[in-house]
Amino acid sequence: MKIDRWMAAAAIVLGSVFGPTLAAADPNTATTIGTSLPSDFPLIRNPYLGVPVLGFGARGHVERVPVIFLHGNNDTPFPTACNPFGYIRNVAQYLLASGYRPSELWGLGYQGDQCDLATEITRKSGVSHSTAAAVPLIRDFVRAVMVYTGARRVDIVAHSLGVTAVREWMMQDKAYGYVRNLVAIDGPNHGIISCSPDPANFYQLRANGGFVPDSAICEEYGSDHTQLLSTLNGAGETPGPTRYLVIRNVFRASPESGDFVYLPAQDGPFLPPVPAKDRDGNPHDFSDSALLAGAPSLDLVGQGQFDPVLNASHLGIVNSPQVWDAVVQFLSRPQH
Repeated sequence: MKIDRWMAAAAIVLGSVFGPTLAAADPNTATTIGTSLPSDFPLIRNPYLGVPVLGFGARGHVERVPVIFLHGNNDTPFPTACNPFGYIRNVAQYLLASGYRPSELWGLGYQGDQCDLATEITRKSGVSHSTAAAVPLIRDFVRAVMVYTGARRVDIVAHSLGVTAVREWMMQDKAYGYVRNLVAIDGPNHGIISCSPDPANFYQLRANGGFVPDSAICEEYGSDHTQLLSTLNGAGETPGPTRYLVIRNVFRASPESGDFVYLPAQDGPFLPPVPAKDRDGNPHDFSDSALLAGAPSLDLVGQGQFDPVLNASHLGIVNSPQVWDAVVQFLSRPQH
């Protein structure tokens, strides 16, 4: 697992496929999504890092329902000095190219720039990266965007941990009336594969994030019946009036076609499979974890080609033009 070598090499592809941020006197004439929040946007502080949250957005006229973008665990809303991914920003860029205004597109970085992982890698699985830590920040950010834009509702596009974190906030606050659409891209709705005590599960090693059964992330997602998931899914997986769309990776019987979060198969050239077991050590199939009962699903293969760093499907799926187009089409559908 020589991930550090590949992370360093990511300087070649750092940023987005759309290039660097362009300055514009009028934010609503910008052609590229930025990497900051407006100077007069409410300050939201991450209590675990002691710094304001990262994010993007812009002041200006708002005509459409604003869209909020939420990244997954160990990621950021745009590439940073310590994280070469941040592909969720490219979804926003595609919406900008499809007619949205910069003032209608907002991203939240609820785990900082990831530079703190250099001193303590096990924070990847710790409480600061947990759903419990993310929910208050999502709550404050959604409220701030609604007040700042004057919107009565928002659309949300989330990837991986962002999916379940926003679902948890919606359940806690009974906020379904405030979320018009939720696009759930490869979310851990029924657990993840990387938390078992099996010796072959290399993710439990400290150097690989410390995803041991009693880590904060594994207590939340190490099986399909953790307290968090039992409560969250028991309340209904697609409560209305929110509309839901699931976009996920599915297995294809060919090399390097897995999804390292759910599938016991190689995901790209650098991420070998781990046993399909839950945090209790019991065999378990997580391959349908991203599904939500009652939601349509777009099932994709070969998404690793869109991750220029690790060629991993779980990361590439959020950087896929096919996904971007599906997001635009779904958000543009008439409401009934």
